[in-house]
Amino acid sequence: MDKLQRPAPFVDLLTVVPTLRLDLKYLTGDNFVGDRIDGYDAELCLITRPAASALLRVQQALAEFGLGLKVFDAYRPQRAVDHFLRWSQDHADVRHKADYYPSLQKPELFSKGYLVQHSSHSRGSTVDLTLIDLTTDTELEMGTRFDFFGPESWINCQTISAQARANRMLLQHVMVQHGFVPFHHEWWHFTLQDELYPDTCFDFPLIN
Repeated sequence: MDKLQRPAPFVDLLTVVPTLRLDLKYLTGDNFVGDRIDGYDAELCLITRPAASALLRVQQALAEFGLGLKVFDAYRPQRAVDHFLRWSQDHADVRHKADYYPSLQKPELFSKGYLVQHSSHSRGSTVDLTLIDLTTDTELEMGTRFDFFGPESWINCQTISAQARANRMLLQHVMVQHGFVPFHHEWWHFTLQDELYPDTCFDFPLIN
């Protein structure tokens, strides 16, 4: 399998779930690195079709309560993960430490498992997301920002507000109900249980 070519089962998520919102952090530079990340060359959110279909069912279930999904990231090229690794080795660049990893040093982001050399995102069936109010488009309170590295982002954190804990529980419940597996250290991170490519990390860029 050519890891530099986009396989047919990868689809534009918005073509399957047109009502969800996108906030592609690694395209805009609004992220813990502070720059556009390698491989993010277009405003495009790709994911495997089974994962997209499952997210459509999640969106439909949430809509009954006036809620919906906002997606921060889905498929992530391996070159983006490599960008994170290079960034972690540049100890002089701590522009966003206070906002994203105030209690950690950069090398700890890998040693403690917040960042990895081979991400499940690169397999195409993992998504980072949150809940929004469909009427106002505002994000529900989740206790931390997306990509905050620390125990406050763990799905069972008890030091955040009761409302944030309830919102995390709702997100986890509806995602698990529709076939996704949560990641303990990141309340926003879910992988389709029956993913298409469990052993393949792709590296084709996000381009139109």
